[in-house]
Amino acid sequence: MSAVPMYSQIREIIRHRILDGTYPSHALMPSESQMTVAFGVSRITIRQALNDLQKEGMIFKVPGKGTFVSKPKAFQNLSNLRGFGEAMTSLGYETFSQVLSQRPVRVDELVARRLRLEQGSMAFQIQRLRYLNREPISVDVSYFPLDLGQRLAQEDLQARDVFAILENDYELNLTHADVQIDAITVDEWLAGHLRIAEGAPLLRIERLTYANEQPIDFEYLYYRGDAFQYRLRIERK
Repeated sequence: MSAVPMYSQIREIIRHRILDGTYPSHALMPSESQMTVAFGVSRITIRQALNDLQKEGMIFKVPGKGTFVSKPKAFQNLSNLRGFGEAMTSLGYETFSQVLSQRPVRVDELVARRLRLEQGSMAFQIQRLRYLNREPISVDVSYFPLDLGQRLAQEDLQARDVFAILENDYELNLTHADVQIDAITVDEWLAGHLRIAEGAPLLRIERLTYANEQPIDFEYLYYRGDAFQYRLRIERK
């Protein structure tokens, strides 16, 4: 006998099925009657489980049609410096990356200034398409000092977070990041990778990450506006 209420157990089973893609986005869920038979519980118990998931935004109900799976809208807390995979995995999401390109590039004035390089210097650019529950959610365009970027290009960037590699493998002490957020509309290149219409809204984040006081990673992070949000708790002092 479990001390966890039955509706909570069922809620977590359904949540897992949503997160692993058994119930894909916008799919029609089994009816309450079907679930009462499948789980061997009362309709009230099923409704308690579904109500919790609806409050979390994981499912939505359409009168007369049934209950559907919501498109995943992940969030990341700005109060902690964490990589995308690190943050999403801790919330139960499945993530992986597709490396679009990795190459030395001659940087523009802005990137050079952020990384404290001479204007016209070479840096190493890595472009990745990030997936959340098997759907594309962001394109990350990252710039590193040349030698550091060349080392990273040899790593398994499809499965591992850059932050984890920098800290655990290279023993760099990531201390803080400067972040700027604005809204833009998607161009043809981004729209193709993110599978959204050209001109749709995007969340663009500029993030400059430091190891101690040395900038080592400047990024443009382009997130789908319909699938991601940043959250921040602000204290009144």
